[in-house]
This record gives sequence, C-alpha cells and structure tokens, in this order.
Amino acid sequence: VILLTIFILKISKCLTRKFGICASISTGTQQQHGNFYEFRTYSVKPAKMTDFIKLTTENIHLRTAHSELLGYWTVEIGGLNQVFHIWKYDSYAQRAAVRTALAQNQEWQGKYISRMLPMLDKQHNEVTYLVPWCQIGKPPKKGTYELVTFQMKPGGPSVWGPSFEAAVNTHANAGYATLIGIFHSEYGFLNQVHALWQYESPDNRATGRHRIHEDARVVAAVRQSVSYLMSQENKLLIPTSFSPLK
Repeated sequence: VILLTIFILKISKCLTRKFGICASISTGTQQQHGNFYEFRTYSVKPAKMTDFIKLTTENIHLRTAHSELLGYWTVEIGGLNQVFHIWKYDSYAQRAAVRTALAQNQEWQGKYISRMLPMLDKQHNEVTYLVPWCQIGKPPKKGTYELVTFQMKPGGPSVWGPSFEAAVNTHANAGYATLIGIFHSEYGFLNQVHALWQYESPDNRATGRHRIHEDARVVAAVRQSVSYLMSQENKLLIPTSFSPLK
C-alpha cells in the first residue's frame, strides 16, 4: 500500500509538471438524509401561457395529493414564458411511486396532462439537494423571488462550501433579502448551485443590490467565493396563486 501511494504521488507530480494537471480528493460534510428537491422548468408556448396557468390552477390539487410542492412561480425576467416549480421527495423510491401513481390516475391524465402537454415547447428537470449548512427558509410575508444559478468549478460543497457559505450568510445577515434555500445539483447540469431568495418587491431587490455593492462585509465575502465561480444566471420569479411559497 505504501509503495502504491508513493507511485501515485510521483505520477501526480509528473502530470502536474508536464501538463499542468492537478487532481485532488476532497472530503467534507455530505448529504445526511435522503430528502431531495426536483427542480422543473417548463417553457410554454407564448400564446398559451394564460391558458396554462388557468389549467394548472384548476388542477394542481390532483398533483399535490401525491407529493409536496415547495413552490410554483412564473418567470418574469430571465426566461420568458417559463414556469418553475420545486417538488420535495423523501427518496427516489417515493418519486418512482408517485410517477407510477400519476401515470395511472385517469383524472390527472385526462383533465390536465393531455391538455397541458400541447401547450409546452420543452421541459427541463434536475435533482438537487440542500447544502448541508442550509435549511428551507420561511418568508415573513408575500413577495417576489430570485433564483440565482451559479456554475461552480468541479468539486462539490466540500470544496467550495466554506467560502460560498460565508458569502451567503453575510448577504443574508445583512438583511437585504430572505434566504429560502441553497441547493446543489445531483442530476441535470452538474456543479451547479441554486440560491433562492425572496424580496419584498423587485424595486426592493434593486435597492438592496445597490447597498450590497457598498457593503464592505459582503464585498469581502463574495471576493473569497468567486474563485470557484465559472458563470451565473439570475431569474426573477413571481409566485402563482397556488404556490405554498408566496
């Protein structure tokens, strides 16, 4: 074992010197339970958006009878004619059972799926986990939401977690927004982190952003975390009338 370890270290050093390649094994806090959150984004045909929301509002109870809906939003800025929703599952077995039950539910299929699918252009889903240091937040009152998606360098929360956690907590503790959750991707686009925030209004968010840029605490914390960042996308979300998160 010792000889093998020395051999691996020598090969690693050679690759690093010759090709600039460097790999490391990272350890850290991992997911401690089976709960996960499925992110779903539907792109709706522009002429069908109103009909889609009306149909979903009238029939969403058939879907929520099977598993927990965390929130359902329309995308106001950052993806026109899109809806975004988050579903919570206790396990992959539970998700499979829910999908089977829905496929056999004639009322759900007849009243909703058969009428909804022709309204869509495309669908995208991914499985995410809450980062170990975060729990789902509860907004104090109704508002608008922002979904910020960060494309991180490979390695997972054990690599970028401490710096990212410091930046998020500094932001949240400054009182500029209410943190709902920080999620990292498991299936879908890998090495992504989603931060879901709630604001009183879009104007309140804009004011907060101006203040953040002048807050030395936030600027310093963000400066530490951006070394792990490759790209970022922001979406302004409006909760639907039936969304549990308002």
